[in-house]
Amino acid sequence: MDIKCIIVDDEIHARKVIEKYIQDLPHLKLVKSCKNAIEAMQVLRSESIDLMFLDINMPKLTGLNFLASLSHSPLVVITTAYREYALDAFELDVIDYLHKPIPFPRFIRAIAKVEEKLQTSVPQTQSIQANASQKTEEFIFIKADKKSIKLKFSDIVYIEGLSDYIKIHTLDKSIVPKLTVKSMEEILPKKQFPRIHKSYIVSLQHIDAINGNQVEIADKKLPIGQSYRQAFMEIIQSFMKK
Repeated sequence: MDIKCIIVDDEIHARKVIEKYIQDLPHLKLVKSCKNAIEAMQVLRSESIDLMFLDINMPKLTGLNFLASLSHSPLVVITTAYREYALDAFELDVIDYLHKPIPFPRFIRAIAKVEEKLQTSVPQTQSIQANASQKTEEFIFIKADKKSIKLKFSDIVYIEGLSDYIKIHTLDKSIVPKLTVKSMEEILPKKQFPRIHKSYIVSLQHIDAINGNQVEIADKKLPIGQSYRQAFMEIIQSFMKK
């Protein structure tokens, strides 16, 4: 399996290290080595990329802000000199967090995680493609319990991440398909179903209240992740009466 990569780092030495590591692994294909997020954004618009090696501390647009701005991102491995952003990074579903200077064995372990994720995501991709035409409808079909279950958007209350699975909480039942929160985020209409946390997507229709950093929904209080708060509140503001 060839893995198409880009590097995003403002430090030339750091880029050269990753470039060399990529050259040493024949199944990794470097598409572009970018010196900032703006340059990377242009590549992502024009190329199909599987993996992005992303620095955090860059001028104009930080790596995490860049990642949070992407509606569809490739798999991401963070490469940084800073340890303190790990929690924020994993809230954005990065595959791994590498601390500079990066030893080659540690790089190899990160690539192994990427390969495993790409292999297990094939059925999810097929499911997303099969349901893509349904986005304009009011329902989707989800594979669970050895059958395809019709799921009306109006019945979905919230979605909870459970590692390699999710739990879809509806008005009258729960469904546990082998999908990720990110997969469901791509399937569902974003303005109806915003992601509020690495582990939660909520239905705007069923929100009872927003209280500080929590969403009250179906007698539950779900946390709003810092990385998702701004985008979520912008959606909420669009429904606010002046």
